[in-house]
Amino acid sequence: MERIQIIQRLNDLIQLDVDAVEAYSHAIKAIKYDDIRNKFIEFQQEHQSHVHTLSDMVIRLNGTPVKPSPDMKGYLIEGLTALKSITGQKGAIEAMLSNEKVTTKKYEEASALDLPEEILKLVKANWSHELRHLRYINELIEIPRHELR
Repeated sequence: MERIQIIQRLNDLIQLDVDAVEAYSHAIKAIKYDDIRNKFIEFQQEHQSHVHTLSDMVIRLNGTPVKPSPDMKGYLIEGLTALKSITGQKGAIEAMLSNEKVTTKKYEEASALDLPEEILKLVKANWSHELRHLRYINELIEIPRHELR
């Protein structure tokens, strides 16, 4: 894979993580249970960490990382999360499930690319975080709605 293509792919992942950070901000506000809220804060911090480590990698490749602000898709994700969060915890959790499915899929796709070893290692580490986020949120989805009011 060419350097320019790698930079573009990393910037796509950065944007994805920026959007996830914003979505978690809305979801966290709707969560009443400390243990779930703390887990969502942890996940948000991991997405922030991804932004930093991927940005550092883009700079090492003599590229320019995307600016950390939501794009049009990010505003849609953020808006959907905010709307679903208005319906309470379960709505916020459902919105984050949808967001994490997209993020996990994009990291999985990036993990299958012919990337230099160091970059592939970073992408796979981030993917492992996404898989953990997705597993946790899937477990929350199994909790009946009346228990998460």
